[in-house]
Amino acid sequence: MECWYKDTNMIKLSKPYIPSSSFELIEQVIQSGNLVQGEQVSAFENKLSKYLNIEHVIVVSSGTAALHLSLLALGIKANDEVIVPAYSFPAVANAVEMTGASCCFVDISLDDYCMDTKQLESKINKNTKAIMPVHEFGQSADMKPIMALAEKYNLHVIEDAACAIGTKYDNQFTGTFGDMGCFSFHPRKILTTGEGGAITTRDKTLADRLRQLRNHGIQSTDGKIEFVFAGYNYRMTEFQAAMGLSQLDEINTTIDIHKEQASFYHKAFSPIPGIHTDSNFENRFQTYQTYHIIFESGQIRNYVKKELYQMGVESNIGAYAIPAQSYFNNKYNVSKLDYTYADIAYKCGLALPVGRHLKEKDISFISSSVIKLVQDGL
Repeated sequence: MECWYKDTNMIKLSKPYIPSSSFELIEQVIQSGNLVQGEQVSAFENKLSKYLNIEHVIVVSSGTAALHLSLLALGIKANDEVIVPAYSFPAVANAVEMTGASCCFVDISLDDYCMDTKQLESKINKNTKAIMPVHEFGQSADMKPIMALAEKYNLHVIEDAACAIGTKYDNQFTGTFGDMGCFSFHPRKILTTGEGGAITTRDKTLADRLRQLRNHGIQSTDGKIEFVFAGYNYRMTEFQAAMGLSQLDEINTTIDIHKEQASFYHKAFSPIPGIHTDSNFENRFQTYQTYHIIFESGQIRNYVKKELYQMGVESNIGAYAIPAQSYFNNKYNVSKLDYTYADIAYKCGLALPVGRHLKEKDISFISSSVIKLVQDGL
């Protein structure tokens, strides 16, 4: 297929959007000499708190650090079990392993790529202490049944909202339903600080514990420092916070662009046999941090991915069937029958470019190229 942008740069899967005002604020940070966890970090936390409409926000060094600290703050430990989706980036399961607890995997639904709540109750046992739903690709997990089961069995809920800042369920932001919500500000996210993350909670006791754990276990009382936990250095820098502050001012515009591009893809792909798109739900507002489709086979997915690259379009697998990865396969040896749809999404799924760096002609070219490749066949 002829590529209309010959000899130009590749269309990237994603590209961070950094407003010029971020650079001005970063320069102020450099001149101040205060580079770690100061004025900008506090301002970023306060701004996130107002945006998400939740009392406490604790920013940290990464989304993985957010997950890890959340589990530690709840006292998750060896011999405990935490339910996680079988399909996501492995960080959600890695965080559980870091506490000494065990993962219990539940398959996903291909309607939203999130935890299949119909299978959730069967996974709960006497060792289960928490449920960690992932709002995959900026789509909300089905939170109503998750919260109902958590209440029924007295379980904690930690939301992995790494890809879902701005996503809503029943007009409430994801990351604000459970005991805690965890966000990532990795470069592929709608809001980025390079690396970085945040934890949200309505519980002041948890918030205080999280702040201590992220900063070496320090508790400061009347100017006196005590080390009350064996804590971590999971702090966010002032540079990162300054970068995030300016993007937060424009986050609604960024989300609108992602949704408009996703709508274009949806209209193009929905009528095409052999291309599966996720569903739209009336009570969910999806931000489309990633736009993900599924083909009829892994062979077709790999062919489309390879051919797109030759045309100058970057694409990638969306996420992983976690139980199939060597560490988790060796430890848990979960039958593929228990994560059928996670395996399909992993082997046959493809993430396509989306973001403020793209123009309408880019989205049009990508979608028409994918359709032609599928229709022409291998």
